[in-house]
Amino acid sequence: MALTLKRTLELALQNSKDIKIARIQASVADRAAMISKADFLPNLYVGSGAGYTYGIPETPGGRAPSIFNVTYTEQVFNLPLRGAAKEQQEQAKAQKILLEDMRSAVIAGTATAYLELAKVRHSLELLRKENDSAEKILGVTQERAGEGLELPMEVTRAQLTRAQVAQKVLQLESRQEELETYLRDQLGLAPEQQFELAADELPGAAEQEGANLVALAMENNTDIRLAQTDVRAKEFRYRGEKGGRLPTVELVSVYSLLAKFNNYDQFFQTFQRNNLNAGVQVQMPIFSARTKAAVGLADVNLQVAKATLESKKSQVSADVKKKTRRLREMDAAKEVARLQLQLSQQNVSALQSQFEEGKRTCETSSAHGWKRATDGWRTSTPRSRDSRRKWSCCGPPDKLIRSWSSRASEFRQFPCLIRKASQFWAKR
Repeated sequence: MALTLKRTLELALQNSKDIKIARIQASVADRAAMISKADFLPNLYVGSGAGYTYGIPETPGGRAPSIFNVTYTEQVFNLPLRGAAKEQQEQAKAQKILLEDMRSAVIAGTATAYLELAKVRHSLELLRKENDSAEKILGVTQERAGEGLELPMEVTRAQLTRAQVAQKVLQLESRQEELETYLRDQLGLAPEQQFELAADELPGAAEQEGANLVALAMENNTDIRLAQTDVRAKEFRYRGEKGGRLPTVELVSVYSLLAKFNNYDQFFQTFQRNNLNAGVQVQMPIFSARTKAAVGLADVNLQVAKATLESKKSQVSADVKKKTRRLREMDAAKEVARLQLQLSQQNVSALQSQFEEGKRTCETSSAHGWKRATDGWRTSTPRSRDSRRKWSCCGPPDKLIRSWSSRASEFRQFPCLIRKASQFWAKR
């Protein structure tokens, strides 16, 4: 199963448990807001108050006993209840903001895990090849050490290199397992289901000015949006509690089916079995200690919410400016690194040119020197000619230099060369 980054994000949005939990919490907040709003919608109740009556007919609720009754209620004007309902609606919006934030977090976490897993798998592939090379180098080094061509220190160094590579492989394998488990959980895959990562081109990051970043953060930051929602909710509650000094208006209607065995004919001049009452119930507060206390509490909560909002704005603005400065520093460091690389490449080119020029000069000087030496050998005495013939069998000096340069790797056989040099000078 090969997954592209786009397909991985689609599966994460469909199957993430975190998103499902956030969606449920948002649904719960919506239902809670509907409960507060229900008082302003039509409410119809059906019941019965039938019972034995001795004396004046009445019930604990103050209504007359009836065989069957229907009650209708609907709030028309009640500012405290209206404020509480709007507060609940703002809290439901806050849960939706948290749901959006959770979606963004799942997208960011899944994308980060996907890219890191691709990097870890690629690094593991390279490290496994490096581990094979380290094994071969260790085997060759041990053979050379057994023949006396390498020091024991070189064997230990090769063993250390192999152990370091093996340690890195184990660390990356552990990280790979963690990332695969996280992605399976986010994508809704089976615990042991294997998947591959398909190559996918990613767009470059769009550069933004510092002021634009601050404005975007103020508009889209989750903490600020939640704080703004909380301020609006507290404002609705405060206005509603202040409206508690105004009258409340409610539509009411009651239908009752009465019975004679409740002694209505003994206490009332006439008896009517079917009764209907409909109208408006108005209540005017004259003095309410609860309203005063509720207004004070709502005012304090509003001030706290506003202070929290200002604090969040200052904190987010400072964080964005700090990260913007950090980004500029990283861009400057990248430019410095680019120039250092360019300078190093130019130095290497210059050194290579000097080396080639010096090599040609050395070859020319060696050829001239060999020519002078040959001319001198032709004009020298027989005895000196014999002594020079011993060196002429080795060829011109420039050929000796090229021969020694091509066999520079053999200088590792240092102990063997020392023995050969000792034997040579003993014969001399």
